[in-house]
Amino acid sequence: MDFALNEDQRALQQAAADFARVELAPHAAEWDATSHFPVDVIKRAGDAGFLAIYIDEAHGGLGLSRLDASLIFEQLAQGCISTTAYLTIHNMASWMIANWGSEILHEAWLPALISGERLASYCLTEPGSGSDAANLRTKAVREGDEYVISGSKMFISGAGETDMLVVMARTGEPDSGAGGVTAFAVPADSAGVEYGKNEDKMGWKSQPTRLVSFDGVRVPATHRLAEEGEGFKLAMKGLDGGRLNIASCSLGAAQHALSLSREYLHERKQFGSALASFQALQFKFADMATELVSARLMVRHAAWRLDHNDPQAPAHCAMAKRLATDIGFNVCNEALQLHGGYGYIKEYPLERLVRDTRVHQILEGTNEIMRLIVARRLFAEGAIDALQQ
Repeated sequence: MDFALNEDQRALQQAAADFARVELAPHAAEWDATSHFPVDVIKRAGDAGFLAIYIDEAHGGLGLSRLDASLIFEQLAQGCISTTAYLTIHNMASWMIANWGSEILHEAWLPALISGERLASYCLTEPGSGSDAANLRTKAVREGDEYVISGSKMFISGAGETDMLVVMARTGEPDSGAGGVTAFAVPADSAGVEYGKNEDKMGWKSQPTRLVSFDGVRVPATHRLAEEGEGFKLAMKGLDGGRLNIASCSLGAAQHALSLSREYLHERKQFGSALASFQALQFKFADMATELVSARLMVRHAAWRLDHNDPQAPAHCAMAKRLATDIGFNVCNEALQLHGGYGYIKEYPLERLVRDTRVHQILEGTNEIMRLIVARRLFAEGAIDALQQ
């Protein structure tokens, strides 16, 4: 069992770290303060290959593994958590189009999505369903060679600034549950698509978040992803990777917070000694690092399982997402505490790290839902023994 990263993976880490240092970190505070969506920088991320990380090479992507993607997103998040989180969403939506879209859809959209000329949003959550995604009410009715979509989605990242919406809609009867959901690629400027106000959020301010309404929106049948009734399955496949992606953003945030804390504890003096010499603070710092490493190992292990199509991968992705996002927030919060009053002011990045990581415990399935997913898997015959493998 080899836990070491290979040469290619270390090169990917370095490339992502370089991009974060040059393109993200110098502007993250300003983007947060002004709620600026840095489309130009996102396009440069496309030039670097970071908008098609696990789209296969046959479709123009890098064809990397989910483990590779985790390494990249962890490094990028150390530059700007909020912008990196949007990059993970774009990757997920574009990957779904590459995997399950028609050739017509591929030719018209994939090159621009991969390059960053066009951007994508993922539309699953609804005002009335929240975590109960299988109970969504947005509907799509087949009329000849088109589908007519009506309904609304909320908390949609990038909405109003993106060009393509990957939308889950009900093609079955209202009570058809998960089996009645179908996925569609809907051009964001289609007639009948309307956007609500940009939500004033606690964090994630460098990406817009809006409600999206669909009023008789017509899309060609060629814009359906996979077959009718397979949308929920596609959504869950997307979310398995999405959970690892957002977990990786939390790892990057915690790593950044740990680095900032080390510097501060060495520089700051109290009672004639550097804070780093105080045993109580040493213990706290050691615990922060230990928890971060434990979360990183779980995320990478879950990514390895997903890459190998392990049937238990969804449970491991849920466990990794729950652990890493909880620990990521806690490490950032403890780092703020170590900085004292300085951590609470905007001159230092700690308060932004805390705000940006808090939402990770809510999105891609709340951490309560992650526990539910894990528990249901664990009650299956043989599941406890399988945890040892």
